[in-house]
Amino acid sequence: MGKQVGMISLGCSKNQVDGEVLLATLRDAGFCITNDLTQCDAVIVNTCGFVESAKKESIDEILNMVDLKKNGSLKAIVVTGCLAERYQSEIQREMPEVDAVVGIGGNPQIACVLEKALRGQPASVFPEKLALPISGKRIQSTPKHYAYLKVSEGCDNRCSYCAIPLIRGKFRSRPLDDVVEEAKALAANGVRELIVIAQDTTRYGEDLYGKLMLPTLLNRLCELEGIHWIRVLYCYPNRITDELLDVMAKQDKVLNYIDLPLQHCAKNVLQRMNRGGSTEQLMALIQKMREKVPGLILRTTFICGFPGETEEEFQELAQFSKAIRFDRLGCFPYSQEEDTPAADFPDQIDEEEKMRRVDILMENQMQIMQELSDALLGQTLEILVDGFDEDSGMYYGRSRADSPDVDGCVLFTATEPVETGEFVWVKITECIGCDLCGELVQKEAET
Repeated sequence: MGKQVGMISLGCSKNQVDGEVLLATLRDAGFCITNDLTQCDAVIVNTCGFVESAKKESIDEILNMVDLKKNGSLKAIVVTGCLAERYQSEIQREMPEVDAVVGIGGNPQIACVLEKALRGQPASVFPEKLALPISGKRIQSTPKHYAYLKVSEGCDNRCSYCAIPLIRGKFRSRPLDDVVEEAKALAANGVRELIVIAQDTTRYGEDLYGKLMLPTLLNRLCELEGIHWIRVLYCYPNRITDELLDVMAKQDKVLNYIDLPLQHCAKNVLQRMNRGGSTEQLMALIQKMREKVPGLILRTTFICGFPGETEEEFQELAQFSKAIRFDRLGCFPYSQEEDTPAADFPDQIDEEEKMRRVDILMENQMQIMQELSDALLGQTLEILVDGFDEDSGMYYGRSRADSPDVDGCVLFTATEPVETGEFVWVKITECIGCDLCGELVQKEAET
């Protein structure tokens, strides 16, 4: 029997896909993959290093594994992912209990690294970032009925606050046929919902084909048997084209849900962020999106307390958020990331003021979401079943408006058994916080 290996994967869904490829590489090399970390010979901590809170979470998980190793049940700790790529020497220096640190370009060497680490040999590797494969066999870590489909790697947008280009390198798309073949394999394995992701999903294909190819890709994915929902995340506002909106409006499988991280609306703040645009331009874009895609579900994220953000600019953002009435919204305090242009900007804002602004925006959004949820009472929604909650005695799942892990869920009762991964119709009877409650009215919504 091969050595037992477990993984803790942190951060975004894109890093999660990288972790799935790592696991498949290890399985093919003869390692046994397990979810029980207490039984592992080795653990890989696949880290995030994007903002301060994510770095802290990654470090805490590494230290938890150090404790497990000290207790004698673990022989090797390997750190991969964005934190490993960004803080190579620091991890090695500050955490000598870690047996190997692997930059993202070293992922193909993970089996060799792990074998050396288990023999007590130093095994850290940091090849060029572009050596990271952007496709490959995966061990799916999400539930069987949904999966993330990563269509590109890296980013060239160079937002002034963002370290992703430093960590992940330049933008690189996967060939169209390669993406479709992976999606076909996922569908054959029982995936009903595909979630299309990248650092900038809307830019997909521009580097390979000389034009934006996300609409073409979505049309191809709609042809796949077994796929019922296709959800698109991480879209850049400057690349929301009429062609993309037309596909979303015409293709039943492509959900009328779009994740559009705007970060801000005030013209001067967006200029300092190296993003461009203005409140007026963004409002016009969103109006066009809503006109072209009936019932559009719009998710966004904002950054509060960006260097130099005045009270007037923050109030402009707050009023913009109220006026647009986003269906889903996340708000984060600006994180001062070293080696990014914004880290050296004057007029840095203190943490207490950043959080005050975040709290105001989120309080406004909670009121909006309560009103949007109340408007759903009595309606019947199509739900993808994610499981059964023992505590409440209810099934739970997601509507078209809910992406895994970032949005809410729908709890519902049923007088007959319901299978995870099944599509059902649920009548909404109650709203509890951001979650909806209801009762099953029809099984298997797919025709």
